[in-house]
Amino acid sequence: MWHALSLHLSELLDIDFEIREKTAISGGDIHDAYCISDGGEQRFFVKINQRECLPTFEAEAEGLRQLAMSEHIHVPRVYFVGPVKDSAALVLNFLPIKSLNDTHAYLFGQQLARHHRWGEQVEYGFDDDNFIGTNEQRNGWHRKWCHFFAEQRIGWQLQLAAEKSLHLGDIDTIIHGVKAQLANHRPKPALLHGDLWSGNVGLSVNGPVLFDPACYWGDREADIAMTELFGGFPQSFYNGYHAEWPLDEGYQQRKDIYNLYHVLNHVNLFGGPYLAQAEQLLTKLALTV
Repeated sequence: MWHALSLHLSELLDIDFEIREKTAISGGDIHDAYCISDGGEQRFFVKINQRECLPTFEAEAEGLRQLAMSEHIHVPRVYFVGPVKDSAALVLNFLPIKSLNDTHAYLFGQQLARHHRWGEQVEYGFDDDNFIGTNEQRNGWHRKWCHFFAEQRIGWQLQLAAEKSLHLGDIDTIIHGVKAQLANHRPKPALLHGDLWSGNVGLSVNGPVLFDPACYWGDREADIAMTELFGGFPQSFYNGYHAEWPLDEGYQQRKDIYNLYHVLNHVNLFGGPYLAQAEQLLTKLALTV
């Protein structure tokens, strides 16, 4: 497999690239990851999994390409995505990263706000369905944000849970409740990272860098809400974001609806304590009877 990947990279780079160094990188729960090099200065980050995982790599690569288009945030460059022998691989430039400090967290907040302002999209969704973790993320285009989020975010996750015999309430009733709570909110569609927790952003030699996206066009508040769900973002990040583009009135009421999506996704991925957290959120939002 590694020899075949060397041949792919040699053709793409138009050089004779032979993998001479390969170091496993820990931290991922789904894929195997490595730093590879030819013994020189050029290094690449490689994700490897079984061949049937190729659609997740293709979706990740497309998300990174889309995020890069605004030129306001930094993401890894995609060099290769495709089958390699019996495996699937995603190759990015290798960027050693560490946690954001206060100064760069403020800068990242500013950059993300500028990125969220970018674009002239008038609908909510994405050209293709993609993935949030290993769960499929539905992205069919909608003109009404309340319909998109209620049906393709909350409703879809509730359906996945029901298929696992995890019943959190009447799906149609919950969808109707989410639509009602978001009915008067008509945000500018922003290209979201979609899975913005602290483990998917870091500090590189090029400044703040984002990776592992689950992109779609939606309410920017959904990105910000997730930064609060699992913690890990310094207050300076929010200061930087608000200095560039303050959040709309009512965000504090909406953020629990947006984070319900990610909690339900964790229910479907991991079960356990996330089920109780989902039930608490549904009760708090008055979405169950």
